[in-house]
Amino acid sequence: MTRRISIALPLLALAGVAVVAGCGTQQRGAEQSKSGYSWPMTNTTTAWGGESSTAAATGSAAGREAARGAPVRQEALSRELTDEFPGGMDMGDAAGKARSSAMRWTSMAYPTGDAKTSVLGIDKGMPGEVRVNQAFDYELKIKNLTKNTLQNVILTEAPSGNIKLSGLSPQGRADANGALNWALGNLAPGETKTVRASGMAGAEGQVGTCTSITYNPQLCSVVPVVSPKLVLTKAGPAEVSKCDEAVYNYEVKNTGTGTVCGIKIKQNLPEGLLTASGERMVSKDIGCLNAGQSKTFKMSVNPQRTGTFDLMASAEADGMSVNSNRVTTVVREPVLRITQNCVDTQFINRPVKFEITVTNTGDGAAREVVIEDSFPSGVEAVASDRGRISPGKATWSIGTLQPRESRTVTLSLSPKTAGNFASQATVRGVCAATPVSASCATSVTGIPAILLEVVDTNDPIEVGDTTTYVITVTNQGSAPDTDIRIVCTLEASQEYVSSTGATTSNVRGRQVAFDPIRSLAAKQKATYRVVVRGTAEDRDVRFKVSMTSSNLGNRPVEETEATNIYQ
Repeated sequence: MTRRISIALPLLALAGVAVVAGCGTQQRGAEQSKSGYSWPMTNTTTAWGGESSTAAATGSAAGREAARGAPVRQEALSRELTDEFPGGMDMGDAAGKARSSAMRWTSMAYPTGDAKTSVLGIDKGMPGEVRVNQAFDYELKIKNLTKNTLQNVILTEAPSGNIKLSGLSPQGRADANGALNWALGNLAPGETKTVRASGMAGAEGQVGTCTSITYNPQLCSVVPVVSPKLVLTKAGPAEVSKCDEAVYNYEVKNTGTGTVCGIKIKQNLPEGLLTASGERMVSKDIGCLNAGQSKTFKMSVNPQRTGTFDLMASAEADGMSVNSNRVTTVVREPVLRITQNCVDTQFINRPVKFEITVTNTGDGAAREVVIEDSFPSGVEAVASDRGRISPGKATWSIGTLQPRESRTVTLSLSPKTAGNFASQATVRGVCAATPVSASCATSVTGIPAILLEVVDTNDPIEVGDTTTYVITVTNQGSAPDTDIRIVCTLEASQEYVSSTGATTSNVRGRQVAFDPIRSLAAKQKATYRVVVRGTAEDRDVRFKVSMTSSNLGNRPVEETEATNIYQ
């Protein structure tokens, strides 16, 4: 809407000057009206300044002619200006300095007459009187009294009476009726613009100008325009073990402008990953983020199987949706295998070696690997690779076993008795499956070793006397021997008297045969006694004993004892 301001000026106040024809006494107009300010409320009011009816009646003919052309609506709208506008409107120091004793100033505040509630303040200064055909300058000051910008302000000075106008600063544009127009553009809040014009009266009497102003009032509302922007960043482990938690860190940040609320982060876990509460869909309410603000949170996930998992989260808020970066996590698992090797048989008191091999056949490292081997108690044991021996058990702490890595340890047992000796080895490790075991057994046997000894109790003996031959059978080996048979043979100079022993004897001529010993345990002895008499002198009699057994086979062991029989 365009609002126009019209100012009706009394002749000697706002827009009128007296014109004289010489250098004598200047004619002064009537005194300024003291009736105060009364502002027209129409959009446009134009009136040229003229004297009151009394002053017009006493003026010159030219003045009375000019007065007859003035608009009817001509109340007293002018007053002598002080340093302020009516209602406290201050025109500033520049306005005050411009007012000289030679200028008559009038002002108005439009449209209310009060500078505190009006839009524009107009200050107009004109000389008290001028001479015919001599140019004179006058000045207008227009001030924006509001806190808003006034657009397209146009100032118009229309001549009234025999006067010719021209614009000085800025240069006005004259129209066909001789009026001057100044396009002042926009008038910022509190801004004052000054216009300087020049006039020349063509005849004695009274001349004046009418000032009109149009403008476009502007009501501006400012709405902040913001553009929030969410950025979701995710970080997580490149690989984890199947039995470990995978911890993921999320950061959502508002990198734009303004505040965004209702932020929710969603994470859909792939098959094979679950939260601690057993869920695959995770939703986290973040709330609001101001510009530049960020929030973080963590989420722990339990792998259910091995494999490669790609995870990408999303953030949603106020119609926005963004995805995070993609995080790839490989879930690995160690798999332990154990084998044990040993010989099938071994002899008593000979070491039995057990070789235990552990291999990680999985794709993840096995930590804190421990091998335990149990064996019969009472057996002397020696372990390799810093194994610890306790009664009936050997233990090895292997440490970490990488994928496809193997480790071998050995255990040596020394059985003191015959029997079936088994070793049971078990391996376990962090994150490996349940402990796995392997066993191996060795049959330990002994060796029978029969010693045959024969001694005579009396040597030499006289013909007719007797001597006793003591026969001792000792199993020096580690296993029993069976079916042990003893046969004694006498020479011609000897005759059998009697016999005793571990078994019953049978005499056949010069031979004494004892019934077989069914079994003679290791380290046991069997003793026999045969009493004979010397019947003829023989300085080198040989008493012979033969022994056979299951272990010896068909080849006997023979032992003789020499006796000297004298006459």
